[in-house]
Amino acid sequence: MCTKPCHKECSPCPKVSAQPCVCGREKTERPCASPQWNCQQLCGAILSCGNHTCEVKCHSGVCPPCPRSVSRCCPCGKTKSSLPCTEEVQLCGDTCDRRLSCGKHTCSMRCHRGSCETCRQEVEKECRCGKYRKLMPCHKEYLCDSKCPKTRSCGRHQCRRKCCPGNCPPCDQSCGRTLGCRNHKCPSVCHQGSCYPCPEMVDVRCPCGSAVLAVPCGRERNTKPPRCKEPCRTPPSCHHPTREPHRCHPGPCAPCRQPCLLTLPGCSHTCPNPCHDLVLVKSQQVQLAGPWEQPSEPAFVKKALPCPPCQVPIPTACFGEHEVSPVPCHRQGQFSCKRPCGRPLTCSNHSCSKECHLISDGNKKCEVCEKACSKPRPPGCPHPCSRRCHPGDCQPCGQMIRQRCHCKISMVYVECMKLTSADKETKVMLTSCNNQCPKELTCGHRCKQMCHPGVCEEKCQQKVKLRCPCKRIKKEFSCSLSSQCDVQCDDICRDQQRKVSQLKEAEQRAAQEEEQKKLQEELEAFEKRQQRGGRRNKKRGRREEVEDEQARAGRWWRWCAALVLVPLGGAVLSAAAFYLVTKT
Repeated sequence: MCTKPCHKECSPCPKVSAQPCVCGREKTERPCASPQWNCQQLCGAILSCGNHTCEVKCHSGVCPPCPRSVSRCCPCGKTKSSLPCTEEVQLCGDTCDRRLSCGKHTCSMRCHRGSCETCRQEVEKECRCGKYRKLMPCHKEYLCDSKCPKTRSCGRHQCRRKCCPGNCPPCDQSCGRTLGCRNHKCPSVCHQGSCYPCPEMVDVRCPCGSAVLAVPCGRERNTKPPRCKEPCRTPPSCHHPTREPHRCHPGPCAPCRQPCLLTLPGCSHTCPNPCHDLVLVKSQQVQLAGPWEQPSEPAFVKKALPCPPCQVPIPTACFGEHEVSPVPCHRQGQFSCKRPCGRPLTCSNHSCSKECHLISDGNKKCEVCEKACSKPRPPGCPHPCSRRCHPGDCQPCGQMIRQRCHCKISMVYVECMKLTSADKETKVMLTSCNNQCPKELTCGHRCKQMCHPGVCEEKCQQKVKLRCPCKRIKKEFSCSLSSQCDVQCDDICRDQQRKVSQLKEAEQRAAQEEEQKKLQEELEAFEKRQQRGGRRNKKRGRREEVEDEQARAGRWWRWCAALVLVPLGGAVLSAAAFYLVTKT
């Protein structure tokens, strides 16, 4: 039945009900105006042949006959054969030649079952919008990435379809704009202009529902609920059995002002405060995720607050029974009077400075003295006592002292107790690294003593070798006595020196005689050429001039070699003779 006010034609029924599909297998909630619908399941009924099932989706009436009972063709359609529906049609073996999905080329495979493969021929295709062309497989559609910037017929949304040919489709989005009532949205397809007003009617009732007033949708916010003279029937929201009597009214009831009177936990007293089951409390603000979020205004929520602690005063003594004071019931028990304890500590040097506290076998005891030991240290010990304040004498110092050894190279670690209690000689031994002294004496040798304090001894005992002037005789002396000793050559040394000098003189004489002989031969050859005389042709004269120049150059080089090599050879021979003599 139509529930709208009087109008011309009724609109389709807006109510929803459970309706079965055509085949009756499924049910779903659908509008009453469209009862006919099909599910997506196959029929599955056995056909008249008795061998196959119906493959048509949800339908009404009798199933169609078996499609395999009539005359069938091979997959390519070139040969026909009449076979029972249980037998498959044989392949003809010819080329398929069926049109491919592109509609331009045919299948090049042999007759086969199933669908033909996609067309793989390369063709030049133009995109749908006509801006670009590209060589690509025939079965693929060429769509460029350019998006259509045009606005659709609604005037609100852009087309944004890729490779649009220009005929932009109408806007298929829902309008979705909020109507003037602010409660419903426009269900129409996206359109131009303003939407129709909301046709719904809303009932405005008093809180108890006795008085009713019908108003158009959207006006219920500004319409006051009708007045009602009935008593308020809202049940109490606190633990009291009834509310204070008052009339029916809009909005929430006033907070309950009756005394709480609940028994407090831990004692037999009752809560004297007003009812606090629903109290308006300011909620905590949620922490903002970042500076882009705006802080929201504080919200107030109703919460049930617990009863406050019992404040009935009860006389109670402190832990040390120094005084008796009234204490609230919820804090009933011994307490500290905040005075210092004053009992002597185990160190026997100080007293307990903690607040008044209870001393028993199972409770805390007085504090442990945390002050440092202030007793005097042994003479020479720079370290404080490592123990805290204690009775009796301090323990010997076990700290390690780190200092340089006497030679200032290594670091020595010595116990403070040993160093302070040792005599002078023992201190020297403790602060020594027990390595050889690295200092150099005036003679250049290293000090032979172990690491020691003070200046090194100047009397060097290092053994040094001294030789005679000819280097044949060698002797060892102490470094400190080497400046007072001298090694002289003997007769053998002098005989060897004399033999070496005689060899040098003989070599020099032989070299000079050889040079004189060569010069005499050259002079005789020159005189012979001068005695020949006669006419010579120009060629012969030039050749002789060149030969003379070469001869003069050779003589000059020989003179230079004689001046350099003869003394050098003499020196080599003398060194060899000296080596042979010293070896023998």
